[in-house]
Amino acid sequence: MRKTLAICRKELQMYFFSPTAYVAFAFYFLVSGFFFSMDFLGNQTVDIRPLFSNFMVVYLFVIPLLTMRLISDELRQGTDELLLTSPASVTEIVVGKYLAAVLLQFILVAGALVYPLILSRFGSLDLPVMWLSYLSLFLLGAAMMAVGLFASTLSSHQMVAGIAGFAMLLVLWMIQWLSGSMLPAGADWLELFSISARTVNLQSGLLDWTDIVFYASFIFVFVVLSVQSLERKRWR
Repeated sequence: MRKTLAICRKELQMYFFSPTAYVAFAFYFLVSGFFFSMDFLGNQTVDIRPLFSNFMVVYLFVIPLLTMRLISDELRQGTDELLLTSPASVTEIVVGKYLAAVLLQFILVAGALVYPLILSRFGSLDLPVMWLSYLSLFLLGAAMMAVGLFASTLSSHQMVAGIAGFAMLLVLWMIQWLSGSMLPAGADWLELFSISARTVNLQSGLLDWTDIVFYASFIFVFVVLSVQSLERKRWR
């Protein structure tokens, strides 16, 4: 556990020394702030929920930026050999890097709390719905971070890893629409794997534990895939 936390601390430091992270943060808050101002001025309602669909779309672009260097940078610099022969296991390395990414994503979610704070000055908010909506945003972001982490193990080029991560996230995002238009017979079954559709209950104020289990299982699968991808590189 100490090795995992040490890797997590190192990755967090790398994030705050990386200009890409600041670009991603600036993009996230500028775009989400624009959507917030347009939504509030257009509807004049004290309701934070319409903003979350915009948050989630912004995540499609921000998450690949934040995860594309996690493993690919090690592969590009050749430091992956040192990393893979260190006392830390591959699992500890991957989990440590993933935890750093999730903590960074938590900062994004926490920063977005400024919007309900502004709205609260104009009326009362439905707090249970608000907190469950933010929980849905965090879980979605954590799942997307796991996909981005896996994509970063596939190439030593950060841009290739970022594009691969974006492509995978886009497919997982649109699977509900794709299944309904191309495979209507299996739409109900494929909808179960849509990462965006799983936020609907939480953003409606309904805590459904099947959604929590889905995101936990989804994260576990992609972290394991990342470990297996690195293990293959170790024995090449």
